[in-house]
Amino acid sequence: MRGEVVLEEERASGGEKAKEPPTKGKKRKKFHIDIFPAWCKRCGICVAFCPEEVLAQDEAGYPYAKNPEACIGCMWCELRCPDFAITVLSEDIEKEDKMPGDN
Repeated sequence: MRGEVVLEEERASGGEKAKEPPTKGKKRKKFHIDIFPAWCKRCGICVAFCPEEVLAQDEAGYPYAKNPEACIGCMWCELRCPDFAITVLSEDIEKEDKMPGDN
């Protein structure tokens, strides 16, 4: 194999990438985005900096959470907002993955 780096796990599985086993009861973070329209000047900086395209602007130019489930909690929107009009809150939720063989 010229110029390719193959991980040991991939080689053992015949070239397929190793998958993480599902975990039961593992906590993951969910994020809630609060937007204060009275403070917002509709500059669009929060929308531009969002790496997961969670935020969008409505017809009037105000930001809203178009896809809140995709939020990774990077807080770029909150940190870049010049008017402090966005707050990102996190909460732990129970992950719903089941282990193989669970009913």
